Amino acid sequence: MSTPKHSVSVAGAVVDDQGRLLAIRRRDNGNWEPPGGVLELDETIETGVVREVLEETGLTVRPERLSGVYKNMERGIVALVFRCSVVEGARSATAEAVEVAWLAPEEVRDRMDEAYAVRLLDALDPTGPLIRSHDGVRIVL
Repeated sequence: MSTPKHSVSVAGAVVDDQGRLLAIRRRDNGNWEPPGGVLELDETIETGVVREVLEETGLTVRPERLSGVYKNMERGIVALVFRCSVVEGARSATAEAVEVAWLAPEEVRDRMDEAYAVRLLDALDPTGPLIRSHDGVRIVL
């Protein structure tokens, strides 16, 4: 009998000096989400965050702190989310993101499923990192 395995993903909760959060509208399904993806075996966690945000937004970021750990209970994915700041670049649509936008916290709540919105909103909480589980759409207890 084989043991089920988890997948590890990383994401950047990029915050600008106006308190807005960077989000992408995914090209494959049209959903708004934080920029991020699967951590590759040969890279550090921080390198993965920087790579994923750059690939999806055109921006180079600096991870500042771990802001949350999230587990998708349905799919076995553990996501490590880091609050980040922009180092350089210009946001632009990419092969993975049809749109890249700075959103106010209320816009994040309106455009994203709860399971993804909290990943950005938790980065605004200075008491983190926060740990949450979800079903792919909503937070579960």
